[in-house]
Amino acid sequence: MEYIKLIGILIILIGFIFKIDTIAVVILAGLATALVSGLSLFDFLTLLGEAFVSNRLVTLFFLTLPMIGLTERFGLRQQATRLIEGIKGLTTGRFLSLYMFIRELAGFFSIRIQGHTQFVRPLIEPMAQASAESGHEKEDEETQEKIKARSAAMENLGNFFAQNTFIAASGVLLIAGTLESLGYDVSAVSIAQASLPVAFIALIIVIISNILFDKQLNSKSKSTRSREVEK
Repeated sequence: MEYIKLIGILIILIGFIFKIDTIAVVILAGLATALVSGLSLFDFLTLLGEAFVSNRLVTLFFLTLPMIGLTERFGLRQQATRLIEGIKGLTTGRFLSLYMFIRELAGFFSIRIQGHTQFVRPLIEPMAQASAESGHEKEDEETQEKIKARSAAMENLGNFFAQNTFIAASGVLLIAGTLESLGYDVSAVSIAQASLPVAFIALIIVIISNILFDKQLNSKSKSTRSREVEK
């Protein structure tokens, strides 16, 4: 009957499959696990409260909402867009490749400039849209959504593949500590060195992908223009 204590995992799987509210699913899974494990409702609420207090820094993302409002209010987004529109020869793919490089470089020096809410949404995505429109006519909704997705992907890829290139990164220290506890003679430096080629390969693949994306935009733009001429 020990397997019944895994009911929380089943509840989470079902909740994610049917796209039920995430917070409600997690709390329900925790409650079910606590009850079948012999904890009382009071003990469960105590543990839940202690976990929330000890991890209260997670809720700091709420502070980004006023920041986004201020950038919109004072025109930072519009100024960034004008800056991109004034650069000749800058395409969406080139701009996103540049951001990928900057993102990986920032990860190497452990400079935290990233964040979908804090950085990509208010600045990077509008600048990518502006770089697309500077070389073509107004993009359609489908293209705009692709640029949004690609802008977010640059953040994810840059963070994922470059986060362990910094020697003192938490991931590097975790890997080093785990391997040392298992008897492997490793250091944080060797792990960071092994992560560098992976980050470089990821950057090259992203650049190639962005070049192909630019060609796709050019082809679509030419096709649109030809149809307008025929009309």
